[in-house]
Parts: sequence; C-alpha cells; structure tokens
Amino acid sequence: MAVRLPRPRRFDVYIAAGGLLGGLLLWGVGLATRPHTEVYVLLPGRWPVLLPLFVMAGCELLRRAAPRTALLTGTAAIVLDTLTQGNLVTILMYTDLMYAAVLYGTPASARRIPRITGLLSVIGAVVPFALWREPEVLLIGVVTGIVAFGPAATGLIVRNHRDAAESARLRAEQTALLAEMDRTQAVTAERARMARELHDMVANHLSAIAIHSTAALSLDDPKTSQDALVVIRENSVEGLSEMRRLIGILRDSSGDLEPAAAPTLDGLGALVTGARANGLDVTLENTGQGEVPTPVELAAYRIVQESLTNALKHSDSGRVTVSLAQRNGSLVVTVTSPYGDRDAPRAPGSGAGLVGMRERAALLDGTFEAGPEDSPDGKIWAVRAALPIVEGESE
Repeated sequence: MAVRLPRPRRFDVYIAAGGLLGGLLLWGVGLATRPHTEVYVLLPGRWPVLLPLFVMAGCELLRRAAPRTALLTGTAAIVLDTLTQGNLVTILMYTDLMYAAVLYGTPASARRIPRITGLLSVIGAVVPFALWREPEVLLIGVVTGIVAFGPAATGLIVRNHRDAAESARLRAEQTALLAEMDRTQAVTAERARMARELHDMVANHLSAIAIHSTAALSLDDPKTSQDALVVIRENSVEGLSEMRRLIGILRDSSGDLEPAAAPTLDGLGALVTGARANGLDVTLENTGQGEVPTPVELAAYRIVQESLTNALKHSDSGRVTVSLAQRNGSLVVTVTSPYGDRDAPRAPGSGAGLVGMRERAALLDGTFEAGPEDSPDGKIWAVRAALPIVEGESE
C-alpha cells in the first residue's frame, strides 16, 4: 500500500527551491562551514555535502503540510551535515524547519520543542565546559541556541500572537452574532407589540361596523338602517383616526411629532359609553384605589377594550360587567358576559385578541385566564387578569 504524502504549499516550494539553489551556489564556489582538514569532518570531500542539502530542501516542502515529519527528518540531515564540511544554507533551512514546526505544528509540539531545544542549549554549554574547562566550548551551547532554540522561541511568540488575534476575531464575531440576535429579538418583540396595539385599537370599531352593517342589510326597516349607518360612520371615523395616528408614528423618524398619550384607567368611562352605543349593556365597577403604574394602566385598558370587543362579537344578550379592584399588590381586572348563542349578527374573530391579552399579562409577570363559567344567572364567559402593581408581586 503506497503512502500518500501531503501536497506542499506553493510558498514552501519556493523556499525549498530557493534554498536548494543557494546551497548549490555555495557548494559550487567551494564555500563550506568547516575546512576538510578539520578532525571532526568524518566525510571529507565536496560531494557528501550535497546529500544533507537535498534532504533539507525536501523537508522544506513539508514545513507546513507535515511540520513534525519535516523537523525529524531535517534533524537527521543536520546531524549528517555536521559530519561533512557543511553548508551554510543547510543550517539556515533547518532553522526555518524548527520555526515552522512550532508555528504550524500541534499545540503539544509548540509547547515541547522550545523546552527541549532550550534544555539542549544549556546542556551543550554546561557539559563540555565541565569536561574540558575551556571557554571556547561554550560556543557549542551558543550555536545550538542560535540554530534550534532561537527559531523555536520565535515560532512560539508568533504562534501566541496569532492565536490571540484569532481569539479576538472569534470574540468579535460572537459579539456581532449576539448583537444581531438581540436586534432580531427586539424587532420581533416590537412587531408583536405593534400587532397588539393595532388589533386593540381597530378591532372594536371594525367589529361594530361589521355587526351594524349586517343588521342594516338583514332588516328591512329604514329607522334601523339609519341608526346602523350612524354607528357605522362613527366607528369608521374613529378607526381611521387611530389608524392614521399609528401610521404617522411609524412613518415619522424625525422625532418632531409628540407621541399620543397612552390610554389610562380614566378612559374606561368613555370606553364603556362607546360599548353601550354599540348595543352592549355594560356595567363598570371600578374600586381601584391608589396610583397604578403606566404599563399596568395600559394593559388593563387594553384587556377591558378587547373583552368588550369579544362580548360585542360573541356574547349572548344580557349584562356585561367590568370590574377593577386592587388586591394583594395587584390590579385585578374581571370582565363577564353572557355565554351562548345570540340571535344578533356576529362579526368573525381570529382568536388574536385572547393571545394579545395573555401576552400583555405575561409581560408584566401577571396571570390571565379566560373561559366559560357557571354562575347563578346562567353560563357566562369570564376574563380575569391579575397585573402586579409592584414588581415581583402577583395575586
């Protein structure tokens, strides 16, 4: 089975080719690191120098594709080079292999290689000096440090800076991703809030228009038709006015227009009066005392408004009761209406009103429930919401 070698990078090919040509040039002019008469030259002559040179150039091809293999093979080549007259380019290419092994190798190699080369540099200086007591032998450790430890330490420094830059880039990407998620959630929450406001403002008027227009079409009575048309016109004008105000707020980005005041509990009387004009028999019981936060006021007003809209569309004929009271640190809103089939025309419903009321209560950490119940006067539809007045308190 053939062993498939990793494909070298283009830049590594350039380094290998440049190193090989440079080494051949020095070999051709006869430059060597040691004279052939030196006692440590075990392979004298010019030709043995070429073998470690070619091996080292081949290792340069793998400096990034397989840095550990290249360093081990290059170490064998540099040892062989010390047995010959030597070539300066072979030594330079080995320092590059040491640098590349730390920079592109595994994290374990990046930690171990500087330690090992540093230890070898110390041993290369201390042991010969302890044996021969000659200052010149300290150069062995110095040369080892220059050839091995210096490139390894440089590679470790560059690798640490590269890893720090990569970590900073990842943190920046994560920050940008979190910011985009926050923006998406904010847009989604704002769209949900706008949908609730639009539904609460317009649904009541549109429901009244649908019911009275159906009555005008189904009854052949000029007086009834006239009264229905009056109610239709009033509700359509009010609905268009509220729609125009909402669209104006959405379109205006200059901040020159002051936002309209949010509905408060003081407006429940006008709301009940409008419901009576649309044909509901409504009774308001407001026993709330003390100050109520603005978000709680708005939520209570919208819940009452939507409950009256649902009563207009779905309830049987009879009394509709709206009750507000403060109990146990919460504003309790209760709206009851007769439950059952009605003979009057109905307006279609999508169920978004109950979803909106439940969302309003949940945003304030309150409770909401709606459904049919039995009462002494018969079956009723009851809507109950408890909105905490003080944060963290609920009924």
